[in-house]
Amino acid sequence: MAIRIIAIHPADPTDALNSEWFVLENQGDKPFSTKGCTLTVTRKGQPKKALLGTIDPGFIIGAREKVRVITGHPGRKAHGELPEEDIKQYNLFLNESVLRGPGCTLMVSLRSLPVTKATYEPDSPGGVKPPAPKKTAE
Repeated sequence: MAIRIIAIHPADPTDALNSEWFVLENQGDKPFSTKGCTLTVTRKGQPKKALLGTIDPGFIIGAREKVRVITGHPGRKAHGELPEEDIKQYNLFLNESVLRGPGCTLMVSLRSLPVTKATYEPDSPGGVKPPAPKKTAE
């Protein structure tokens, strides 16, 4: 699949959930529906993935389109201001922060198959750890 997490931004401060988000990009030529996709996080030092929920009703990411997925609830003042709407936005309506520092890995799956995953690394462009180079046979 050509779906990628291209940016990750933690909540600042941690209770301002509308400032915590990640950006999905469809790098392919066909639209992709997130309906029924699950979102999990693996936190550094914890061996198990934590299920954050199912993206429902979901949204469609058109070819070459980006969508910012925001942790918080747009109607709650305690969650802070929403980011500027320079791209489409989708709120998860969660009640707590997803990211807990560097090393957290977000994964989007469909029917238990990974669609995309990315690890938060604040010093990398977009906050996304670059993928490890592919091993080649010698």
